[in-house]
Amino acid sequence: MKGIINKFKITGGKKFLLKDMDTSWSGDLKKEETDEILEGLIKETAVLQSELYADNRYSLLVIFQAMDAAGKDSAIAHTLSGLNPQGCDVVSFKQPSTEELDHDFLWRHYKALPQRGRIGVHNRSHYENVLITKVHPELLLNEHLPGIGNVKKIKKKFWQQRYESIRTFEQHLAENGTIMIKFFLNVSKEEQKKRFLARIDDTDKNWKFSASDVYEREFWGDYMKAYEKAIQETATKQSPWYVIPADKKWFTRIAISSIILDTMMKLKLEYPVLAKEEKEKVEDAKRILLAE
Repeated sequence: MKGIINKFKITGGKKFLLKDMDTSWSGDLKKEETDEILEGLIKETAVLQSELYADNRYSLLVIFQAMDAAGKDSAIAHTLSGLNPQGCDVVSFKQPSTEELDHDFLWRHYKALPQRGRIGVHNRSHYENVLITKVHPELLLNEHLPGIGNVKKIKKKFWQQRYESIRTFEQHLAENGTIMIKFFLNVSKEEQKKRFLARIDDTDKNWKFSASDVYEREFWGDYMKAYEKAIQETATKQSPWYVIPADKKWFTRIAISSIILDTMMKLKLEYPVLAKEEKEKVEDAKRILLAE
């Protein structure tokens, strides 16, 4: 799986253009192999989750960004299945509330960070503030920012400052033990259309469909430019991006699980070693129990 991981990993300095990324790539893997491979990856990750908690030096933050119908929800459900839910925090970020808009754009995301020893998953994230707001800059007016009284006031310098804020935020987290994995599920416009139509035709799923989803397709090109720029500006060695082909959900899940496992393995997690006095107390407790 190492080749797969490196294929999709974007770090600072690496040339990256979305048009060069194949949204349906799956290498030599076959769909019929999926269940067995995924089960093995999740079992290994579950062991490391226990070590992550016991080690208590790191937390893991997994970010999912994507266009609608790219498969974020199902990817989260499948890749986290088998893990201890008591050690996971999943947060889905919707339209910001009035209270959230009265704080800086990172505030609500900082509040949702996982504690050391835990795995946090953010379904959408602080990147919405350089994605949807880049495509629809009028949304920024809701933040009542100094000097931004109208859309014409939003210049290139503003976006560069936002990218810098994000890089600084993520560097701070990395230096304090939060390991971040950033996934962009790269679905094609054609595949998104198929999934929208499937949702409409399936009475059990059409509740997930909104007419606004079709409206947003009109801005597909703008979104791709926004994603490409955000990834180029914020992909670093400490906080890389992974651009995952999302046209084949079964492959998307394998790739995500492989990357999460690989990242956790590199942490060299350890169970705590008891001090001599603590070991003696444990042995005393054992003797008491055996004597009952």
